[in-house]
Amino acid sequence: MADNLPSEFDVIVIGTGLPESIIAAACSRSGQRVLHVDSRSYYGGNWASFSFSGILSWLKEHQENSDIVNEGPAWHEQILENEEAIALSRKDKTIQHVEVFCYARYVNRDLHEEVEEAGALQKNHASLISENPTEAVHSAYLPSEDESLCTASCEMLTEQTPSSDLETALEINNVKVTGETEKHDDKTCMKSASEEETSKNVPTTKGTALQPKKTRITYSQIIKEGRRFNIDLVSKLLYSRGLLIDLLIKSNVSRYAEFKNITRILAFREGRVEQVPCSRADVFNNKQLTMVEKRMLMKFLTFCMEYEKHPEEYKAYEEITFSEYLKTQKLTPNLQYFVLHSIAMTSETASNTIDGLKATKNFLHCLGRYGNTPFLFPLYGQGELPQCFCRMCAVFGGIYCLRHSVQCLVVDKESRKCKAIIDQFGQRIISKHFLVEDSYFSENTCSHVQYRQISRSVLITDRSVLKTDSDQQISILTVPGEEPGTFAVRVIELCSSTMTCMKGTYLVHLTCTSSKTAREDLEPVVQKLFTPYPETETENEEVEKPRLLWALYFNMRDSSDVSRNSYNDLPSNVYVCSGPDSGLGNDNAVKQAETLFQLICPNEDFCPPPPNPEDIITDGDSLQSEASEASVILEANSETPKESASLGNPEEASQ
Repeated sequence: MADNLPSEFDVIVIGTGLPESIIAAACSRSGQRVLHVDSRSYYGGNWASFSFSGILSWLKEHQENSDIVNEGPAWHEQILENEEAIALSRKDKTIQHVEVFCYARYVNRDLHEEVEEAGALQKNHASLISENPTEAVHSAYLPSEDESLCTASCEMLTEQTPSSDLETALEINNVKVTGETEKHDDKTCMKSASEEETSKNVPTTKGTALQPKKTRITYSQIIKEGRRFNIDLVSKLLYSRGLLIDLLIKSNVSRYAEFKNITRILAFREGRVEQVPCSRADVFNNKQLTMVEKRMLMKFLTFCMEYEKHPEEYKAYEEITFSEYLKTQKLTPNLQYFVLHSIAMTSETASNTIDGLKATKNFLHCLGRYGNTPFLFPLYGQGELPQCFCRMCAVFGGIYCLRHSVQCLVVDKESRKCKAIIDQFGQRIISKHFLVEDSYFSENTCSHVQYRQISRSVLITDRSVLKTDSDQQISILTVPGEEPGTFAVRVIELCSSTMTCMKGTYLVHLTCTSSKTAREDLEPVVQKLFTPYPETETENEEVEKPRLLWALYFNMRDSSDVSRNSYNDLPSNVYVCSGPDSGLGNDNAVKQAETLFQLICPNEDFCPPPPNPEDIITDGDSLQSEASEASVILEANSETPKESASLGNPEEASQ
């Protein structure tokens, strides 16, 4: 590959996360020659999505990466007297405190070669507990003499979403998990396609013998259906009028993805999960609110939509928290709770009055564009979004090299500008601008950087946290911190129609700003909302909470608030891209991408819409060409049914 790679580019991008992918696409669209490299074997970095076997491969790859011992730098020989080098790290230290738990029973007879997921691990039946993330992951793959269940050598396939352009084989030998306890039994079973078709034709009556009995989902079935899982490392939603949606529409990148509308906003109050009314229709159809409460809520939400026009209503309360401000607005405790935690999506101490009003207005402003809630979710997971921009970049000539590491940046001593990189093959590649994801910098470069951490958990469960007539609900729930000053936990529950999990299961993401390890931060919330499978259960046992089938905890680095000046001696033409932040939306990534793009390509339009084939004119006067270009821009930016179609049918999205 190195022999075929050009030796000079305008822009070199190291890392394939969302900000880097947007910048690469924008630069390529503006005519820049772009080289996009990533030492990982998959697109997206910490923004990526994986199938079930893919996430296990990611854990293994992370463990192997942690064990890397840097060898002697061969690139020293290529550094000239008037040059110096900035070494890049070969270790990814953005993920820590990895712990995995499997509660679903392993049933060997359910595994058949013809239905196994290609490359799936045969067993991961226990918990991985270690303060050292390397030890935790490593223990999941070591063979044991007293192994009682079958294990086998197999080729692991690092799988991302179905639209991924890359499938990379990783070899895992003698897979073994050392466990504390084995959880047996559950009440739900994933049926085969033929069984599902048969069951659809069988009439059922509630409370009669004709109703089919649900059986337990096993770990074997999760393995078999592993390709149906798309597990995001980062959990976010798209505000329907947010910067990312606007960019997707403007650039026409939305044609590479499909979206579904979030169907429910939930709240956790007094030990119960409740649905929050957020639109006018929801408010008046809600049976939990009195007529007086409905009028109070509508009056307050109407004020929030135009609060800037009535400064006399909030000026005296600017210095207090939004929670205290709500108490002055004659709202009942019930309404205060809903507005604070499920509409403004903040906590008692996190936001002042102005921030709370802005968040509430933004929530209300995004209502109704594509559905009954303000949020959209991309089919196949958030990992689709970086890949969408990668496709746009490739269309305009960008070159991508995965599993292609960069050893160092070459800096000219006189000009103090970066002039080239040296890759793993020892090839020197020249460029004018260099964008580097934060995780690629060495400890020496980041010695003065203070990072925050994000606590993450990914769960597979057998049913929703709030049961309704439909089993295809997509929900967001905010659980307040138990103690004052602790962070609220954001819970996003995805059903199988999002193409992120198999039928009969839900994929649940929990996220908060870290105060301890991910498990310590999130396990109390997991215990409130879910229950592990019991050792035994009676036939008619009623279970109030959804049951856990599988759980993953890990901490992820948040570099979004790091100042560029915190890095040591970076040349002015080396730009830093941060990893995911803990926020719900993607505005930070889009703002960062646009800011860095303007530094590289001043006076250039940021991701302009590409011309439609029918609008490309080979002959004709300039006026006709300008008119065509204007029509393209108006078409991409107008709020018409055509815009909605670019993000998927809004009627389908709201289902």
